[in-house]
Amino acid sequence: MTTAPGLATRDDLRNVAIVAHVDHGKTTLVDAMLWQSGAFGAHAHVNERVMDSNDLEREKGITILAKNTAVKHGGLTVNIIDTPGHADFGGEVERGLSMVDGVVLLVDASEGPLPQTRFVLRKALEANLPVILVINKVDRPDARIAEVVDACYELFMDLDASEEQIEFPIVYASAKVGRASLNRPQDSQLPDSENLEPLFDTIKSTVPAPVYDPTAPLQAHVTNLDASSYLGRIALCRVHNGTLKRGQQAAWIKHDGSIERVKITELYLTEALERKQADEAGPGDIAAIAGIADIMIGDTLADPNDPRPLPLITVDEPAISMTLGTNTSPLAGRERGTKVTARLVKDRLDRELIGNVSLQVLPTERPDAWEVRGRGELALAILVETMRREGYELTVGRPSAVTREIDGKTHEPFERLSIDVPEEYLGAVTQLVSVRRGRMETMTNHGTGWIRLAFLVPSRGLIGFRTQFLTETRGTGIAHHVFEGYEPWAGEIRGRATGSLVADRTGASNSYAMFNLQERGSLFVSPTTEVYEGMIVGENSRADDMDVNITKEKKVTNMRQSTADELERLVPPRILSLEQALEFCAEDECVEVTPTAVRLRKTVLDAKERGRVRGRISREQ
Repeated sequence: MTTAPGLATRDDLRNVAIVAHVDHGKTTLVDAMLWQSGAFGAHAHVNERVMDSNDLEREKGITILAKNTAVKHGGLTVNIIDTPGHADFGGEVERGLSMVDGVVLLVDASEGPLPQTRFVLRKALEANLPVILVINKVDRPDARIAEVVDACYELFMDLDASEEQIEFPIVYASAKVGRASLNRPQDSQLPDSENLEPLFDTIKSTVPAPVYDPTAPLQAHVTNLDASSYLGRIALCRVHNGTLKRGQQAAWIKHDGSIERVKITELYLTEALERKQADEAGPGDIAAIAGIADIMIGDTLADPNDPRPLPLITVDEPAISMTLGTNTSPLAGRERGTKVTARLVKDRLDRELIGNVSLQVLPTERPDAWEVRGRGELALAILVETMRREGYELTVGRPSAVTREIDGKTHEPFERLSIDVPEEYLGAVTQLVSVRRGRMETMTNHGTGWIRLAFLVPSRGLIGFRTQFLTETRGTGIAHHVFEGYEPWAGEIRGRATGSLVADRTGASNSYAMFNLQERGSLFVSPTTEVYEGMIVGENSRADDMDVNITKEKKVTNMRQSTADELERLVPPRILSLEQALEFCAEDECVEVTPTAVRLRKTVLDAKERGRVRGRISREQ
């Protein structure tokens, strides 16, 4: 690797991002690299997937936030950015790529490249970063290494990679046992090396060392934000030129181009998983600084005598939106919710905007509700779930697609949907996607009894898709989707074919009433659950909504019966998670979210008022 005249390199440093589809082993590989570099003591107690520190990440088994760690190997320091695989958190991926000089692309030896693999690889190639392909899980019983390598080459060519980018090195690994090799093993065999040494060597030789101009003034790019109760806001910076020192004066160049003189009060460098205080950070280093209260992602820290801004970080536009507001149900404030006012909700959304570059918050006609836009359902559901755990009570509307006008026509976001199913469900899945305006692109039969289908589907067609898909495939199907682009409006998509069972009065649900109602559909509540008028207590088996009295009690008389009452067996209720509730929502419904409960309800609670609204809408149509 040659360096341009006048430029210098940091040969003791490499900055690399690990990118992959969901569950292909990124976080597990980082764990193994940390262990083999001696980052943890012999008796240290460390959880698996140590990089997934967030409670929700551990529960869902996914990475949500891009995080960095530093691995020392010989005389080399490798700064590793562990990025999410879900396209919903694409803003995190784009931020991660802005900090590095190369990419490790992980692909499962059985599943091969999937939609998010395409998404993260496209971002890496657009940033012109060299790629190391790691075929992971080569010891899986169903590994098909040769076919997966060929599929990766096809993916590179599909994404118009340059000749240099296609000449990527391939490492074969099993992250779970901490082994890697440059030699292709037989299918289902472990790599022939005893450790990850071949991977470290490949990173050193393939990823270029950070390049800088020794004569240039200070330039450091803010790529992420953190917070500390002791230090306040912490900014993560990639130093491009010059040296960042603790206690120095710097020029803070903001988004709008204005410049303010600030002091760097604290400076930290990462070692393994800890931030350790340092006196200075040089070119290529990823440093954490404190002392600037309102610093934002994309801002630049520069020399006050010669301030030169770096380009702002740009991310893809949001594709899905939903309305989020204060809880307006009769049970508001009664379930351990400590933050129930509009001001507190708005302050929390404003705080989220600081660190989440792919989110947008827009005002609505109501002062206590806001339109929140994000990459996908999952990203928005994660935000709501996080706020719920922090003590907020919310009303969340049904997710919808964000449209835009192009050449006078309405365009909507489309997703590339990849589905793996057993052959017997081919017809059911094709029918399910076609009614959602999806069109099939490819169908591949691996000869193992499983088929891979690729579709292009409107984003709104995938709202509520996952639950139906799992039902149709008896839980065996695997579906992944990623944002593809905007296309003309695909037409009307029929919503769910069933209606709702709606409580017509306030009270406690009663097992006697529930026994009679369970023939009409499936129930969402247990006996003795507090309900109110307009709350959805179940799914009607027919298409219409039905107002029901779920609080009805059995009349008690002094008449004796010759036979004892038959034992009444209640079917266990379907308890919906937040994601399932959002998927189930119809146009006139919303989700009430509190720290202890997730409930479905009608937007208009009063039955007579709902009837008037329905009549008005039908007249207008």
